[in-house]
Amino acid sequence: MQPHTLEAYALHVRAGTFAAVQDVSATFPAGVFTAVIGPNGAGKSTLLRALLGLSPPERGEVRLLGRKLADWPRSERARTLAYLAQGEALPETAQVRDVVALGRGAGAWRWGLIPARPWTDADESAVTDALTRTDTLRFEHRRVSELSGGERQRVSLARALASQPRFLLLDEPTNHLDLAYALDVIRYVRCEVAGGLGVVAVLHDLNLAARADALVLLHEGRVLAAGPPEEVLTPALLHTAYGIHAQIIRHDGRLVVLPQDGVQGV
Repeated sequence: MQPHTLEAYALHVRAGTFAAVQDVSATFPAGVFTAVIGPNGAGKSTLLRALLGLSPPERGEVRLLGRKLADWPRSERARTLAYLAQGEALPETAQVRDVVALGRGAGAWRWGLIPARPWTDADESAVTDALTRTDTLRFEHRRVSELSGGERQRVSLARALASQPRFLLLDEPTNHLDLAYALDVIRYVRCEVAGGLGVVAVLHDLNLAARADALVLLHEGRVLAAGPPEEVLTPALLHTAYGIHAQIIRHDGRLVVLPQDGVQGV
């Protein structure tokens, strides 16, 4: 048991009759950016949902800051774990600041998920801080319908950060973004990690994943490898997981994955 981590212990999670996650154990520390990678159907999103308590495991358990996740009150869990879902829809007519304020629980109060309480100066300050850290304060009064895809994703990130969580879980946060916007998302995430936030992100792009501190590689619902990028992004492991031949090089101090001809199974 580690007090500053989000941990999975021997998780077994079903999606219908399919065992999507099988005997998965992994540790996600605070202040570390961990990317979860693997081919389609490997169990990445299911693992993320299990860590959030949205897909309860058939066996095994999740621990948050040393306590069983199931023992956390729903409201306390919501403040500690923030979630940015894949393809998250934002209210088109809402102003940016109002969307980010949802991260303080405004929407959850309305739907009865957590007890209602008065809006405070601390809430207002947290919203402003989240807008500032994601460089969205400058268009806080614009409507969502006026934003680009990259701007929308930053607003979603600001909404998640407004809850002042200990851990942020992201499902494909760079999906459908131009490369410049995708790199922006990774840069903002890295800034939050430097401040002590624990980040767990499902990523498809291996070269973006290489910018994480640690990787968890899933294959057929199990952990194939876990550790620093240089230990996980190897030709042998990528061939096993993805059926590809790849060369791994360093450029400007970063790992770069170069798929080669002769791809198998994709």
